[in-house]
Amino acid sequence: MSGLQRKDLLDIQSLSTEEILLICNSAKYFKALFTRSIKTVPILRGKTVCLLFYEPSTRTRISFELAAKRLSADLINIAVQTSSVVKGESLIDTVHTLEAYKADFIVMRHAASLAPHFLSRNIKSSVINAGDGNHAHPTQALLDAYSLIEKRGDIEGLHIGIVGDILHSRVARSNMEIFKRLGARVSLIGPPTLVPDEFTMYAVDIYYDLNAILPQLDVVYMLRIQRERQQGSFFPSIHEYHKRFALTNERLKRCKNNVIVMHPGPINRGIEIDDEVADSPYSIINEQVTNGVAVRMAIFYLLAGGAPLDEKEVE
Repeated sequence: MSGLQRKDLLDIQSLSTEEILLICNSAKYFKALFTRSIKTVPILRGKTVCLLFYEPSTRTRISFELAAKRLSADLINIAVQTSSVVKGESLIDTVHTLEAYKADFIVMRHAASLAPHFLSRNIKSSVINAGDGNHAHPTQALLDAYSLIEKRGDIEGLHIGIVGDILHSRVARSNMEIFKRLGARVSLIGPPTLVPDEFTMYAVDIYYDLNAILPQLDVVYMLRIQRERQQGSFFPSIHEYHKRFALTNERLKRCKNNVIVMHPGPINRGIEIDDEVADSPYSIINEQVTNGVAVRMAIFYLLAGGAPLDEKEVE
């Protein structure tokens, strides 16, 4: 294929399998830049990237910022907490302001599901969804898929368990879609309050006993408890949750000897995952962070009209 035939990247559902693999394949060439003394290339010179984050972020925001800078783009970093939004400016008025800046890309995170979709319909710039409510986090899913492909060569046939607060997780929803699309079996594990039966519509398996399913998993993908999105009590206590669903060193011993441990961050150590596991040789959590920059560089490049790459072309 010739490249991404689209203006925006809003969710995994709208991407073809070929486009997913194109992004992952392109990312490996951008990652090769990271070992060079000069890590920047002029691919987006003269282009402007605007980061518009309505929710807190460390990894995603910095990853997009570094990706844009390494492609030589100009960067506008809007801190919503100190912008006119706090004075009551509406999203559509913010859109008009961004139009005036002539931004080529807008990377948006918002608490409202589908806010990036609204933005994309009302602006000529390319819009990249950096997370919207509990709906989608497509670039996280893409970097996770790339990380597994890099580690295992292929995702097809892997049994991937996503553990924790599925109900409030945009990462879980995007990852379910991309992992299944690439041929994996996906199981969701957690308390019934956080993994309700409605998730069977995604054609995944649901388990409420982590100990029972762990020996079958090739990948254990841990999620944090999103207390900022929860209204009400979903389990008796943090202690009880840790006792039943945390990936501890003892539970790690139940896993396959080549198991892969993943987490999108931020990690709540001692709640959903223990230090010994997060820092173990089985964990690729830090590799996910590194790969996030390469994947987001690939997304910028392809949305800008870039063609499929070979290594000598990334100069």
